[in-house]
Amino acid sequence: MSIAIIGGGVMGSAFVQGILRQGLLSPKEIQVYDPVASRCTFLRQEYGVTIAPSNLKAIEGVEVVVLAIKPQNLAEVMAELRGRLDSEQVVLSIVAGARVETLRSGLGHDKVVRAMPNTPGQIGQGITMWTATDKVTNGEKVGAILGALGQEIFVDDEKYLDMATAVSGSGPAFVLLVMEAFIDTAVHLGIPRDMATQMVVETFVGTGRLVQQTGRHPVELRNMVTTPGGTAAEGLYQLESGGLRAIIGRAIVAAYEKSKGLGEIKG
Repeated sequence: MSIAIIGGGVMGSAFVQGILRQGLLSPKEIQVYDPVASRCTFLRQEYGVTIAPSNLKAIEGVEVVVLAIKPQNLAEVMAELRGRLDSEQVVLSIVAGARVETLRSGLGHDKVVRAMPNTPGQIGQGITMWTATDKVTNGEKVGAILGALGQEIFVDDEKYLDMATAVSGSGPAFVLLVMEAFIDTAVHLGIPRDMATQMVVETFVGTGRLVQQTGRHPVELRNMVTTPGGTAAEGLYQLESGGLRAIIGRAIVAAYEKSKGLGEIKG
């Protein structure tokens, strides 16, 4: 298998790292193009991948073409690639909001995969939801590529992709903001910042692992640490009184609506 990655930014680089980490491909089997020369230089020097001089050169002779570009650049890239893709090539798009039909019509190509990874994929701890047209017959290869970023979930119905964009795609930003608030408040209480950061990070990571490994519902685990009349109960009362659930809900819904709006880009 060989792959072209169009876009060498955060997620494009994550694909390179994950694929090499998993041993799916050798560096020479990965071609990358990015209009920013410094990104190309970094990827070549750091990982030894092949840097293509253009999008069209990058896609030559590869089996899978990954579109890791910004939504505002999609129409331009699709126009450039239209009519230049081999009928057997699979196009894997991680462009937020870009519908399968937008990709099919914009590229003039039927073998299309739409996926939504998230930034923890940079260290192989991400979660990616994806779907594909019925013309994509080598889904196991696509699953392996996406699995290099962490876990992957295939869905038959594309409607879940905008939901995933809001929940798991945007979710790390929301979680990081909450972590920042924890750290800043710990510093306000008098804990040194480096110590506060370590405490908060381990609390978030450990709690996530606790849910994952026990298989228990978060409510059950939360009740276990919430002593009646205790410190956690007092803090939770303030969070509920401040509308934390509603605020988080509004943030996710807003991200969902934004994702659907991005899907209005025309090819």
